[in-house]
Amino acid sequence: MRVKTAAALVLLGLIALVAGIGQLTFWAPPSTVTATLPADTKAAPLIVLDSKLESLRGGQSEVTIKGDGAFVLATGRPDDVAAWVGKTAHTTIDGGSADGKQLTAAYTAGDPSAPSPAGADTFATTQSASGTLDYHWDVPGDGKWQLVLATDGTKPAPHDITVTWPSNATTPWAVPLIVLGALLILAGIALLVLRRRRPGSGRPVTASGGPSAAPHAAEPQTPAAGRAERRAFVRSASAAAAVVVALTGGAAAAHATPSPAPSATGSTSPSPSGSASPSGSASPTASPSAAPNPEDKVLLDEQLQRILDQVATTVAAGDQAKDATKLQPRVDNSALQARTQNYKIRASVSSAAPLAPVRSSRLLTSVVTVQRSWPRTVVAVTQGDGNTTPQILTLRQNDARSNYKLVEASPLLPGSTFPNALKAGAEQVALDSKDGLAYSPNEALSGLGDRLTNANGSWKDKIPENAYIKDTLGYESDIVNASPNGNLTFTHSPTGNDTVAYRTADGGSLVIAALQFTIEGTPKSAGDKLTVQDDAAALAGGKEATTKMSLQFLESVALYIPPVGGKQPVTLVSGTRNLVGASVS
Repeated sequence: MRVKTAAALVLLGLIALVAGIGQLTFWAPPSTVTATLPADTKAAPLIVLDSKLESLRGGQSEVTIKGDGAFVLATGRPDDVAAWVGKTAHTTIDGGSADGKQLTAAYTAGDPSAPSPAGADTFATTQSASGTLDYHWDVPGDGKWQLVLATDGTKPAPHDITVTWPSNATTPWAVPLIVLGALLILAGIALLVLRRRRPGSGRPVTASGGPSAAPHAAEPQTPAAGRAERRAFVRSASAAAAVVVALTGGAAAAHATPSPAPSATGSTSPSPSGSASPSGSASPTASPSAAPNPEDKVLLDEQLQRILDQVATTVAAGDQAKDATKLQPRVDNSALQARTQNYKIRASVSSAAPLAPVRSSRLLTSVVTVQRSWPRTVVAVTQGDGNTTPQILTLRQNDARSNYKLVEASPLLPGSTFPNALKAGAEQVALDSKDGLAYSPNEALSGLGDRLTNANGSWKDKIPENAYIKDTLGYESDIVNASPNGNLTFTHSPTGNDTVAYRTADGGSLVIAALQFTIEGTPKSAGDKLTVQDDAAALAGGKEATTKMSLQFLESVALYIPPVGGKQPVTLVSGTRNLVGASVS
């Protein structure tokens, strides 16, 4: 009876064991779930994949895109994507069906075409592919991101799209069945061991094979024999336990499917957070506003470097050819006007000096706004070949589909320190606001105009003299001394076109602006003449004025405004002037 019972237990144990292991191996449910965009989805020039798809089913997804020919997949912040897509017709994929087999999509009617997103400045990354692309949500930074899929913006975007997630399917009975099966097998083995060790009750057999003449009582089991039997049982039980551990451990290992670790976010070593020249003297004070959210920065470090490289390449091509049309894709406003007129002057005056080259490296520091509306303005401080001092480059993007363009460029003045900006991103300051500042940006710029015009004006003690202020006042004095027969006036007025102010790390403000520096002169008496130099004559079409003379310069400046109670004065940290217009009559 014991043998039959033991055999039944072992059989039941084997069945349970096979059932448990089967649930983890050959009967295991699929490890992934794949959803497909329905074939009847309406075609559109753009497809937006919402960030919800990344972890919709509790694990990181993989996107597979198949298309006929080349296509582009771009990554951007949700508000950037919405602004770039604009009124173009598009399909948004933002979820999946309950069974995980179909993607859900919504079509938005609109314009039938859009520019290609390839290389667009608004996107943090763009990836070109042909045929098939597997994307693993290797987003470039923290926070929410969306994907934009397109061909060239005129043809329908590929719509053979699948998204695969971990299935997260569970087999709750697998391990219990394995443990139960192992215990049943253990119990069966134990019964067999006990049966084999039990003392006999029949008559002993003689050498001839027959029964002995008289009954023979069973010999009692000795203590030593009992201990040996127990040790044998313990060894058998231990062995069976080892089988349980090995099976359940192996099964657990086969069953464990850890969620994929998120891909690297693409973070790079930050550019130096210190100033572009030896450390500044402004002592940090609390900013009047809360610290900005790093995810609100309009550009990532890699994105800014990519844009700077393209700007530098474009400017170099224009400088090499002395052709302003080559600048237009990446240069605008004051920077474009200054270089255009410089090319014209140099075409007539061989001795005229070129403007300082624009370099994208080394990138010493940057000021990246967290203001997400347009236009967007950022500042980079670089120094490369041909730059005797670091250059302050101001870039502006007018709308989501436009390139960032260089609008201001000026050298850091000798002995000056570029104000530290928050690496998390810089808040912009309203130009008429004195919130926490010694002066509003508009007040400080007006004061700078007075300082550059009147050597003994009211701002003499508020803005200390430096190389640029000294040179400008000296230049004006030299013109007056060289024109005894003329009446001359000098003005320095903000143009208002490119002015932007940022909050600095110490609670002060960095103001970037363009000033219109105008010199006007008239002869004192009839018959008197005013003469301009060769560079001005190249723009004026003549050298002598008998009625009126006018020279126009654009000044690119960077001004630091201290916080209320700060120890530093208002400081001009960068400045340059470029002749952009002249007339004689």
